[in-house]
Amino acid sequence: MRPSPLAGLRVLDLTRLLPGPLASMHLADLGADVIKIEDTGAGDYARSAGAVHGTVSYFQLVNRNKRSLRIDLKQAAGVDTFMRLASTADVILEGFRPGVVDKLGIGYTAVATINPRIAYCAITGYGQDGPYRDRAGHDLNYLGYCGLLDQIGTAGGAPAIPNFQIGDLLGGSLSALVGILAAVIDARTSGRGRYVDVAMTDAVFAHSLFPLLAVLGLGHAVPRGEDVLSGGMPSYGVYATSDGRHFAVSAMEPKFWQMLCTAIERPHLAPFAFATGAEGRRIRAELEAVFASRSFAEWRALFEQVDCCVTPVLRFEESMENEQLQSRGMLVEVAGVRQFSPPFKLSELPFSARLPPPDAGEHSEEVLRESGFSAEEITCLREQQVI
Repeated sequence: MRPSPLAGLRVLDLTRLLPGPLASMHLADLGADVIKIEDTGAGDYARSAGAVHGTVSYFQLVNRNKRSLRIDLKQAAGVDTFMRLASTADVILEGFRPGVVDKLGIGYTAVATINPRIAYCAITGYGQDGPYRDRAGHDLNYLGYCGLLDQIGTAGGAPAIPNFQIGDLLGGSLSALVGILAAVIDARTSGRGRYVDVAMTDAVFAHSLFPLLAVLGLGHAVPRGEDVLSGGMPSYGVYATSDGRHFAVSAMEPKFWQMLCTAIERPHLAPFAFATGAEGRRIRAELEAVFASRSFAEWRALFEQVDCCVTPVLRFEESMENEQLQSRGMLVEVAGVRQFSPPFKLSELPFSARLPPPDAGEHSEEVLRESGFSAEEITCLREQQVI
């Protein structure tokens, strides 16, 4: 069988909670050897804080295919142990506040001195410089600062809180992966790694394209619920059915809009796909009345036969049973827990759950032995409570 694309890549992952662990799980699913470095105390907080609904913790959803090593980095012997591992690693991923890893003695400068090929990625809320670098924050704070939160919601209403960590996942996970893989490729060709500074606020801001277009054209962002993609034109929006369910209408191309108008028996609406302002509100109101005249099941049966970018808004449990997502194998079971499979499909790379989410320190001795530590050294580190 062909090796996984990241086979042989060793990643030391110091991150906790969600953004970093999800990024490193994607690397692990692609074949990287991810060593989850946890302290000898609480370790990854998600182990105990992640169970929101019942017994399954989100820790279990973002930590498969990794091994766990516990190290007390507040002891000199712990720092020495980490640096021995870092000397042969390819990637280090951390999510502490700026300056913490340098104070511990395991920052990029220290590691690059002994391993110039290292790709060293830091994920923070605001980045390694700037006036906010030392501020605490969470996803909602990042969305607020970058202007996106003000754009989410209905006209005249308050900003809506998305049940999706846009900053953590778009910024902390996926943007970090781009930077890490770019640095790894560079290191393999040039012999020198890179420091990858990922700010979650930056990542969301840099993807807010339509608010930027509005500012460039009008001098200001369009109020939430009134821009072309948030309710400003009738051909792109969400419409309620008679039984309180919803349909997503994204019939922006003229042919799709015309097919929609024909399907709902409103051919006179065909010229108004891109109507805005008062006219747009009038067309939207008529469309709202049309959708409210039939049930979710009735509209679903109709639009299954008309391919015009009008689709049901599924409840999440319904999406888990959706035939398209099932056919793509987007749910797998690992250690008895249903979870998402990788969102990328590579040829000759069937998904493999090689390892369940590790217990804290489960692989400490195994990893150290592989890294050249003798049995006596490992015993000494354990006696000193370094591992």
